[in-house]
Amino acid sequence: MANPSRLSRWFDRRGWSDIIIGAPYVWLVVLFLLPFLIVVAISVATKTPTAPPFSFGGEHPLVNLQGYQRLLHDTLYLRAFLTSLVNAGVAMVLCLLLGYPMALALTRVSRSWRNILLMLVILPFWTSFLLRVYAWMGLMGKNSWFNTLLTDAWNWVVPVDWAVKSIPMMHTNFAVVLVMVYTYLPFMILPLYASLERLDPTLDEAALDLGSRPSRVFLDVTLPQSVPGIIAGGLLVFIPAAGELVIPSLVGNAASPMIGRVISDEFSSARDWPMASSVAVALLLLMVVPMMLYSHYQAKAEGEAGK
Repeated sequence: MANPSRLSRWFDRRGWSDIIIGAPYVWLVVLFLLPFLIVVAISVATKTPTAPPFSFGGEHPLVNLQGYQRLLHDTLYLRAFLTSLVNAGVAMVLCLLLGYPMALALTRVSRSWRNILLMLVILPFWTSFLLRVYAWMGLMGKNSWFNTLLTDAWNWVVPVDWAVKSIPMMHTNFAVVLVMVYTYLPFMILPLYASLERLDPTLDEAALDLGSRPSRVFLDVTLPQSVPGIIAGGLLVFIPAAGELVIPSLVGNAASPMIGRVISDEFSSARDWPMASSVAVALLLLMVVPMMLYSHYQAKAEGEAGK
């Protein structure tokens, strides 16, 4: 009877709070740390024709770093990383340029209109992701009304010698960035809206009363206070865009693949699981380490400011 009594006293004192606090850590360990450790282990294995297609020890070295060495010397992986970072960076900047005015406008309208506009922002999530990508594939086709409209606009602006029958959009980095901006724009708008909504509007009014122009009020008051939302939205767009697989596979250029396509091909076509795992580990470190460093220094700066 002592154990149930001790257990009940633990629940009465701090049991539920410990469970609620510990649940996210259990989730991270089971669904992130353990799979990550498995991928790291496979990345130092040796490719074999067996099933599974890798092995440790025996006639093979226990730790094989050949995959990581290829990352530094094979131009395929270097170009794929560079293409991924550039496309994701451009998509992030465009999402910021489009999303910031939209998020700011959401904070300036009435409550009734705000709810309607927020629903319109998240409305694309109600449809299939693949369906939306295929819709863009149809829009960017040579005979689509969208392509015809852009072609007519191009031919109207440029000299006659530069006129074209259609603008080649499919299977280009332009198509990849365009579809990624459309897909991840809500991930930029929502954090920006959450950050801008918490701002005190009286600060803007005070700056205007003191003679500042609206542009200076935005640059000196609104923009600096919304930096956390910009960073959060930028990370939510950049990280998944850098590892995107479906969009580059459907609308991208196979001659300059993004890193997600390379990982998929290494796993499925080449069946080189150690190499694919090495690329995946390198991509994860490339994404997570800068974010962890930023969080560390931000917490440190906030602690010093609080003192």
